[in-house]
Amino acid sequence: MVKKRIIGRVEVISIPILELYNLDAKIDTGADSNALHCDAIFVENDIVHFTLVDEVHPTYNYKKMTLPLYKMKRIKSSNGKTENRPSVRVKVNFFGKSYTTVISLTNRSDMKYPMLIGRKFLAKKFLVDVSREYLTQQTKEEKK
Repeated sequence: MVKKRIIGRVEVISIPILELYNLDAKIDTGADSNALHCDAIFVENDIVHFTLVDEVHPTYNYKKMTLPLYKMKRIKSSNGKTENRPSVRVKVNFFGKSYTTVISLTNRSDMKYPMLIGRKFLAKKFLVDVSREYLTQQTKEEKK
């Protein structure tokens, strides 16, 4: 039996290919997949172009990025609207390990956290304790 790590309702994640480190992410067991906040999203010749916009994270602000399109995904958002979103396949660093995952790109400007981590990523690896936050940071401090 695989031992699952306990995580809080908000954690930090890093996406090295986008030079995003210690990005606040909401853990959402009601969401099927991951989502990343960005703007000016368009696909051209199987390449996704987008701009990272988040005034809270200076390294995130107005950085123009391009990545290969993984696929277009039909996603129903929390407000009930269905939309086609481009998704990318990237490596992320989470709790001291590297994982390959798929992230859909969307405008989350009306949301508190720029990243959402859904249950496909969490499955068979993590348990969520909704009464806690930032257990990743506490783990780092315990190792010091």
